Amino acid sequence: MKRSWFSRHPICFMALYLLFYLSAFNFLETRISMPHLVLVHCRLDDLIPFCKYAVIPYFAWFVWIPFTLFYLLWRAPREDFWRLCLPLFAGMTIALACYVILPTGLALRPYYVPGNDFFARTVRTLYRTDTPTNVCPSIHVFNSVTLLLAYYRCRIFEQPRRRWMRPAAAVLCISIVCSTVLLKQHSCIDVALGALLALALDALFTRSEERSEVPQMRWN
Repeated sequence: MKRSWFSRHPICFMALYLLFYLSAFNFLETRISMPHLVLVHCRLDDLIPFCKYAVIPYFAWFVWIPFTLFYLLWRAPREDFWRLCLPLFAGMTIALACYVILPTGLALRPYYVPGNDFFARTVRTLYRTDTPTNVCPSIHVFNSVTLLLAYYRCRIFEQPRRRWMRPAAAVLCISIVCSTVLLKQHSCIDVALGALLALALDALFTRSEERSEVPQMRWN
């Protein structure tokens, strides 16, 4: 069966989607302002303390995603790469659509983050560059849970020398998810909906694989 251009050029596919995602997200960040947002909040958010040290696992997200994608592309069977790539990008697109249909924001951030240490400065930089808008569902959480599911599904991580990567991924996933609420970047509602989106898409793709092997043939 003749493969599509995207299946033969996975790096180009990722680059094109990244361009689309960054352009769309930047458009939403600049065009949607606070008065037009639905503020996301629940009682549990008020009980979670702010922690500036959570900025470390929060930024680990930016490294973990490309590392996992390229690691699977390099080491794993190609179908395992696509089995992560497609639901990952589908969920991010769905999240963008949610931001358009129902613009959401937060009013959870502390008024000021004191201190001149590395962590405080990094949090202040994060707050300046990332507006508290477009938050529900959390893409940070969705991607983290989707990656974790891939670590426990891909056959390459069943090998003894790579088996340690599964619990390591679980710890990293939990750390990133917790960091989003500890930094007041997301409400617990955003976290829950981001995780539910990841589980729903994983179930959808799993069911599709069980019904037909044609998609797997195209991904190879």
